[in-house]
Amino acid sequence: MSGAGTEGVAEADFLLQSRGISQDFGAWVVGVAFGREGRSVAFSLGDGTLRLADAANAAAGWREVAAHDGACLALIPDVAGGYLSGGDDGKLLHVAPDGSVAELADFGMMKWVEHLAAHPSGLRAAAVGKVVHLLDRDGQKLKALEHPSTVGGVAFDAKGKRVAAGHYNGASLWFVHSKEDKPRVLPWKGSHQLVLFSPDGTHVVTTMQESALHGWRLTDQQDMRMSGYPAKIKSISFTGKGRWLATSGADCVVLWPFFAGGPMGKPPIELAGGDGVLCTQVACHPQHEVVAAGFQDGLVLMAEIGSGKVVPVAAPGRGPVSALAWNPTGTHLAFGTETGFAGLVDLTKR
Repeated sequence: MSGAGTEGVAEADFLLQSRGISQDFGAWVVGVAFGREGRSVAFSLGDGTLRLADAANAAAGWREVAAHDGACLALIPDVAGGYLSGGDDGKLLHVAPDGSVAELADFGMMKWVEHLAAHPSGLRAAAVGKVVHLLDRDGQKLKALEHPSTVGGVAFDAKGKRVAAGHYNGASLWFVHSKEDKPRVLPWKGSHQLVLFSPDGTHVVTTMQESALHGWRLTDQQDMRMSGYPAKIKSISFTGKGRWLATSGADCVVLWPFFAGGPMGKPPIELAGGDGVLCTQVACHPQHEVVAAGFQDGLVLMAEIGSGKVVPVAAPGRGPVSALAWNPTGTHLAFGTETGFAGLVDLTKR
């Protein structure tokens, strides 16, 4: 796909040109998220600003929000509407769709608010150094959960009862409302970073420093090694019903089966590969078994898991894709690149 001539590029850009809007923000796109209400979209940038728009009418313009004194590091939809943003200035901010900013916590200048999670129940989690801070819907601090080393990722389970953190030599699972804060530790040698619960809560998966995934089946703590990647895995995403786990880190989209006893002893399937360009970002559609993927050369595409059919969204040539997200209903897809290019595509039926 990267070797396409001008005609190929125009073809690959068809969805972005015909159903999308694009903008050059001039700074690395660190994150992208849609508000839980599905109407607003936000991009967070390496220069500390956020850019907000109405997803259905981004052509009306972008609102620039001066958020962090430094770089934005993490951006997620917040339970209270709007967004949570973490920065290398030690601040955790709530940014409303209208661009107003409220400071939820200041962890200090030398601290990085690098990983965030939120749950519809109102819980929020912010990983700062070795500590995961839990806050409620009103921004009140509930707990500070200490880990043996720097936390590389944080996630809630689907019910919001447990929070998981990846760190050196394993992952820790905490019951959020437990009187006594004692984690269940899932051990495995090495540095664990991004962490996810499977949607049904039966598995925990982490990305590793050494180009591999590790998983644990929680019923019996059975280990699952998912290796063979040529590069570090920067992005993982479960399909809506949790049947597949999509990952970056190879020159295709790698999908591990999480049904019928998988992924243990089962090979993954590979989609949209073949030209040697690394996949850098994946995002599974919230409802259908479709995965969006971004590549090192700027190509963005969608792939249907069952049929393997691939539909290009945006052509290569705009820098490595660094952020990718669907809105809650899966009608809009947004992406950003390391060069500051951002795209928003409306996939509603016409």
